[in-house]
Amino acid sequence: MLLDQFEKKINYKFNNQSLLIEALTHSSSSISSSPNYERLEFLGDRVLGLILAEYFFKLFPEVNEGCLNDYYQKYANQDFLAECAQNLNISDFIQTQKGDNLYNNKSILSDVVESLIGAIYIDSNINECRDFIEKKILNMVSKSSSPLRHSKSLLQELCLKKYKELPKYSMINKSGPDHNPVFTVSVSINEDNVKLGEGSSLRIAEEIAASKLLEFLNI
Repeated sequence: MLLDQFEKKINYKFNNQSLLIEALTHSSSSISSSPNYERLEFLGDRVLGLILAEYFFKLFPEVNEGCLNDYYQKYANQDFLAECAQNLNISDFIQTQKGDNLYNNKSILSDVVESLIGAIYIDSNINECRDFIEKKILNMVSKSSSPLRHSKSLLQELCLKKYKELPKYSMINKSGPDHNPVFTVSVSINEDNVKLGEGSSLRIAEEIAASKLLEFLNI
């Protein structure tokens, strides 16, 4: 494995290269002495989520939480992360069973991006992760970019197409003072897969609930 070549590509030099090997090792690999990337992926997913949330919070100070969530979903989803992996030619460095062509395997590619973030975090700190994410993943994001279509619209289309009915929203609770209320809303499909969302208005709470349900359904 050309580790030095890969480190130059991602512009990060590992102190402990065994972490990099682990981040690039699939469970099907014949390298039995090396653990696979799944634990690092679990950690990297959480680190990526925090850094993306912070990034969009600062980049778009005027937008509400529902819109921030749409931006987050646009850049945290499998398709986008797989595209980032393709830009970095990560498939050339993944250790897996012979004969596998991973260039278009979005699931594995996105997982390895997250495992790489987890490896950088363990090897150094969150600042190095932030630098990698901003330069190698978010380098094309600007204030002129737009989020995905609103989650409520996407969920509605899904329900009509697949279930022939609309999603059901219900207000569960309203708390806080009148000038700063917090609404809790549920959304469900066929009374199954219920997800909750909270926001400063019913609309925002519904957007967040719809987004959570879409994420659960891997949409």
